[in-house]
Amino acid sequence: MVGINQPRDRGVTKRSQSTKKAQSGTDLHQAEDTAGIGEIDEIVGFHIRLAYSAVYRHFMDTFSELDMTQKQVSVLWLVDDHPGIAQTDLAKRLRMDRATVMAIINRLEGRKLLRRGQSASDGRKQTLKLTPTGEKALVEAKKAVRAHEVWLKSRFTKQEIRTLIEYLRRIHD
Repeated sequence: MVGINQPRDRGVTKRSQSTKKAQSGTDLHQAEDTAGIGEIDEIVGFHIRLAYSAVYRHFMDTFSELDMTQKQVSVLWLVDDHPGIAQTDLAKRLRMDRATVMAIINRLEGRKLLRRGQSASDGRKQTLKLTPTGEKALVEAKKAVRAHEVWLKSRFTKQEIRTLIEYLRRIHD
């Protein structure tokens, strides 16, 4: 860490030293891709954002014909896994605020993909169930998710995937 009165050496970084040593085509290509990034290349959040952007772009390409967002697919999937789930419980499981979940549910209900009902145990709660149209849409969405997952997981070994998920859980749990 650089102290307040210590000058920063902006000329040569560990990263630039290692990129100069890169001799293979892959290493040289990677070196060219990261040349000029500088200190930000060591920022974890920067790489998380880049990874998220790549995953999101691929997701959107994969889902372009389905006309659904990641959040909408997540809602349909959880409602299918938990028929009759209350909106509040859905929001908790998705770790989203109730207003956002309600807006998503309103859109999905408007598209006739799910329907609301009254809870048998608590009349104040609204439950959710997929419609037949929603079930069909979810089948197609699951195919797209699986194709997207193949693309994403192809970059890692099975052990690396388990480790990556463990590390990501440390951040979001």
